[in-house]
Amino acid sequence: SPDNMGLLDPATSDGRVIFFLPWEKMTIAGTTDSPTDVTSHPIPTEEDINFILSEVRNYLGADVEVRRGDVLAAWSGIRPLVTDPSSKDTQSISRNHVVNISDSGLITIAGGKWTTYRAMARDTIDAAVQEHNLKADSCRTMGLQLEGAQDWSPTLYIRLVQDYGLESEVAQHLASTYGDKAFEVAKIAQVTGKRWPIVGKRLVSEFPYIEAEVVYGVKEYARTAVDMISRRTRLAFLNVQAAEEALPRIVDIMGKELNWCEQKKKEELEIAKKFLYYEMGYKVKTDQLTDRSEISLVPSDIERYKKRFRMFDKDKKGFITILDVQRVLESISVQIAENTLHEILNEVDLNKNGQVELNEFLQLMSAIQKGHVSGSRLAVLMKSAEEKLRRRAAIPVDRSGGGL
Repeated sequence: SPDNMGLLDPATSDGRVIFFLPWEKMTIAGTTDSPTDVTSHPIPTEEDINFILSEVRNYLGADVEVRRGDVLAAWSGIRPLVTDPSSKDTQSISRNHVVNISDSGLITIAGGKWTTYRAMARDTIDAAVQEHNLKADSCRTMGLQLEGAQDWSPTLYIRLVQDYGLESEVAQHLASTYGDKAFEVAKIAQVTGKRWPIVGKRLVSEFPYIEAEVVYGVKEYARTAVDMISRRTRLAFLNVQAAEEALPRIVDIMGKELNWCEQKKKEELEIAKKFLYYEMGYKVKTDQLTDRSEISLVPSDIERYKKRFRMFDKDKKGFITILDVQRVLESISVQIAENTLHEILNEVDLNKNGQVELNEFLQLMSAIQKGHVSGSRLAVLMKSAEEKLRRRAAIPVDRSGGGL
């Protein structure tokens, strides 16, 4: 969606509200609202995801195709609705907040949402002033600035670029996220070792989050990797796969700042991975390969993909391992960190046996063609390697610069 425009429709096919809005350079779409069992770890369902996609398609032109594979993250939450104890109708449930004053004078506020926090604060303090005859001036919450707003301006990011040598995209992100506190983040940003940008190592290449934000987050009392990927940054909400890629580095930085032992780092990594898998849509994303991705390729495509697979499976084992991938990458002078390669293969390794079998690879390519899966790093890597090997083989001997 455009950066400054969104859409909300309260009259969908079944009466639920649908919206898609620009958020953090991505598009957020929702929403569903249905009864559920109470759990500490709510999981998005494929049914809800498909409902949202189906409704969104009604508002888009024929030239825009929204596929299931375009969903980069999905989440759900449980919204507790409060019953007003002072209401005559004991069945009435409020979707807003309720301020309750007990017989002892204890003031309690319940319900509400993040977007109405100023109104909640005002109503709570007003109740306290009235109930306990406190001396007070008029409410000031509407005029109070948030932390970082005092010296913020729309052009603040330019100073970050000029004074610290940050990328423009990173500087804009820091300025909009931290306000004038962005300078505190910039001061602790690591030197990149490149000509440009001078400082600001990204956690993942396609998002403007930098390593210094992890250090700053710890100073602001972040104590878990889940907190860092979901709240201090928004990676988990924007792209669950990118969040998983960033996790090892995030845990390393937090471990150094908080003096974690290796066991603690391992625990944090596992907890965060489970959070991504169940609560942020990684499970329903990978289920697309197993539940709905029977191989439906035409014979010519099957043969083409088999040929690509055999370029990696030189020993004709029927599967490829990380060693097979490394061998091909070395032959075309491409270097990828071993832990990254493990992650790439693990995305497709449905059997979780440390190898990708031919059938798994064909399932992947079939799912990509049907739009159930997008952004597979293994598929992109193998296609790129095949093209480079073909170009190399096509160079005539008399133009190769070698031979006698």
